[in-house]
Amino acid sequence: MGGGRGGKELNAFSDGCTFFPVKYVIPGGTGQVGTMLERALRADGHQVVILTRTPTAPHHTAWDGRTLGRWAEQLDGADVVVNLAGRTVSCRYTPENLRQMMDSRVDSARVVGEAIAAAARPPRVWLQMSTATVYAHRFDAPNDEATGLVGGSEPDVPDYWEYSVRIARNWEAAQEEAATPATRKVALRSAMVLSPDRGGVFDVLSWLARLGLGGPVAGGRQYVSWIHEHDFVRAVRFLAEREELAGPVNLAAPNPLPHRELMRELRRANGVPLGLPATRWMAELGAFALRTDTELLLKSRRVVPGRLLEAGFAFDFPHCADAARELVARRRA
Repeated sequence: MGGGRGGKELNAFSDGCTFFPVKYVIPGGTGQVGTMLERALRADGHQVVILTRTPTAPHHTAWDGRTLGRWAEQLDGADVVVNLAGRTVSCRYTPENLRQMMDSRVDSARVVGEAIAAAARPPRVWLQMSTATVYAHRFDAPNDEATGLVGGSEPDVPDYWEYSVRIARNWEAAQEEAATPATRKVALRSAMVLSPDRGGVFDVLSWLARLGLGGPVAGGRQYVSWIHEHDFVRAVRFLAEREELAGPVNLAAPNPLPHRELMRELRRANGVPLGLPATRWMAELGAFALRTDTELLLKSRRVVPGRLLEAGFAFDFPHCADAARELVARRRA
């Protein structure tokens, strides 16, 4: 089931011998993760429909992410829905931006559920984007789906970090509460997805490493969970196939590592021997300049893919060093 790098995998819509194209509908599919997923699925021969507020291509369908409309017809008869809709977290965490993060995620999940419930031929599976941020800021042990600690009450962390956890919990609750008995539901608790695409997290971190700024931030003890884009796509296909998997699933490589070690691997892959460290206040200044927030750098996310591994999923890129080398090589190419 795991498949090889770049290969087509048989799926639940196959007879075991013949490959049948699958119709994927991806709400919010014009961002980095959606673009990456669409690229891979279309290369595999699948049909992909993107729901977006600003259609720019024939396979795009307009929606507002809040209310039912003609777009819901795309879900009737589709095979898989992968809802990625939600305001980007790469911004300053002002009260207004936090409100938009919450509303865009909860509203889109709710209305996708309404569309599936109204469909004459509902999709077989609904994969709903969530986030590894739901887990607690911790250094002592990894978080899997069975034993992981949900965050929100940790001592000595900024108060607004609790709101990020609340967003994640409400996001998942909107899917869980949807009345879609004929559709299997999976919440994708995704770590940061590494791809060489311009503007993505790997692109930004590699840029800092190449500038000589890729040292540890605030000591670098905080864990970073991540997943290579190939494994993210393969996990999506895997979860679409496996009828026994429902509920929260962690999409993260099995070897999270401290921030200082992550940046060391990025420097090595880019051929940069040293990286200047940054204090917490320097991270605040850098985040302000990049119009983002330090929670993305400072929260310790030690997340492991318990359910994927138990189900037999084999990662192509379980270690950050291999992932960094492959991504840097493709960026240069």
